[in-house]
Amino acid sequence: MGRLTPARLLVALLAVLAIGAALWRLQDATLAVIVERAAPGGVPVTVFRPASGAPPGPVVVVAHGFAGAQQLMLPFAVTLARHGHVAVTFDFPGHGRNAEPLAGGLRDHQRASTSLRGALEIVEHYARDLPEGRDGVMLLGHSMGGHVVLDHAMARGAAIAGTVAVSTFGAAIPPGSAGPRNLLVMVGGWEPGRLREESARMAASGLPDGTAVRPDTTYGSFAEGTARRLAIIPGVEHIAVLYGAKGLEAAAQWADSVAGRAPTPVRFVDARGPWIGLLMLGLVALAWPLAALLPRADRGRLGASAGLGAGLGWRRLWWVALLPAVATPLLLRLVPTDALPLLLGDYVAAHCALYGALTALCLWRAGATMPWTREPARRTRWWPVLVGGAALAAYGTLGIGSAIDAEVMAFWPVGARWWLTGAMLAGLLPFFLADEWLTRGPGAAPLGYAATKLCFLLSLALAIALDLKRLFFLIIILPVILLLFLVFGRFSAWAWRSTGHPWIAALGNAAILAWATGTIFPLVAR
Repeated sequence: MGRLTPARLLVALLAVLAIGAALWRLQDATLAVIVERAAPGGVPVTVFRPASGAPPGPVVVVAHGFAGAQQLMLPFAVTLARHGHVAVTFDFPGHGRNAEPLAGGLRDHQRASTSLRGALEIVEHYARDLPEGRDGVMLLGHSMGGHVVLDHAMARGAAIAGTVAVSTFGAAIPPGSAGPRNLLVMVGGWEPGRLREESARMAASGLPDGTAVRPDTTYGSFAEGTARRLAIIPGVEHIAVLYGAKGLEAAAQWADSVAGRAPTPVRFVDARGPWIGLLMLGLVALAWPLAALLPRADRGRLGASAGLGAGLGWRRLWWVALLPAVATPLLLRLVPTDALPLLLGDYVAAHCALYGALTALCLWRAGATMPWTREPARRTRWWPVLVGGAALAAYGTLGIGSAIDAEVMAFWPVGARWWLTGAMLAGLLPFFLADEWLTRGPGAAPLGYAATKLCFLLSLALAIALDLKRLFFLIIILPVILLLFLVFGRFSAWAWRSTGHPWIAALGNAAILAWATGTIFPLVAR
């Protein structure tokens, strides 16, 4: 067991202060908001009301994007409620805590669209039945959710008082269409040029032909339902646009105008992004002093130089890292990988399982010391490996996961997600076990851990290139996997230095990633 040095104690204190400050600020945002939860028709719904009461105006139904959840839309919901509007968030089928699978997945767009629209219809009717619903309903959606609300608003006509589309491709508004009533279109300034062009085209729907829509200029009439506006949110991309202060203000003031009132200054904007970042930073930093409490699993003397692992230098490491990265996507092209009702979860599990098996085979061929050979087996104390791995997994899933679930994404399994998390763990473990052993140990190549993660990401990129239509969704999650690998790298280094065995981090990190994929990847009907 490591020693809690003054430096570790200082970091622990600072981390706890950061976590406390972030939680206080995030919770303070909702003190002036009444939050209620319901599940009409099995759809998880959250209602946000201003504590001081809402003036007349439509209830704003807020829809999240693909692979998202209603927690992602908290900035809009809280800002709207603090500004005097009633907001309703919900989880689409296959997302968040909605246990109903998404029909059609990515292959049958018609079935998927029907499933998504069905959930939105349930929530719209629920919103109309609220006491404030007599003043109508307005829709706001991000990305996929924006597409769904646009489609629904145009189908419902005058029944929808206004619509806000955030970072949404414009296929839902065909060229020449009048579009929905009172449309505000938002897009991040750092998003692709094509998306900005589509946003401008949507904002011009229903206006005279040839109208060049200028950002931050309102066209048309709210009373007639022809109001149009384009808002470009500076300094943000597809996800950060949800936290951009300018966009949150624009949505609140658009709801004012749809309600028939003159827009008033937005005194509170729930741009919680920096506080979420501080919370996550504090939780990750706290893992360093806590790692010192993990039990020693290597019977050798204390110190990193005594730790177990293959300990390969660059001369032998490079081909052991590279060969599985190239071979895995090529071999998986020859076998089916669609067994699980978790969108692309089965492919990720299969990729990791095969990648790990090939890495272990390459380690053996390279003559590396393997974990089951005499010397490592003699030096290993197995109960600390299991206890340490379980402790790291619990910290990641229950500790950090609780913060993610409250402020960012749904992180608790529901329904079939419980056994799917176990299935993902079975697939992910071979990669983490082999990779941690490959990159740790006396004499291990400097930056070898980072190199093998880069190889893994390039391997996924190659798989996407070989089957873009089926694996396109992986493009969206590659940045998330990169972020997780950065965090896992810290957990791995801290755990190995404290315990002397690479498999503690392997067990813990694999469990955290399995939990994340099992709870966040969309659940689809097979």
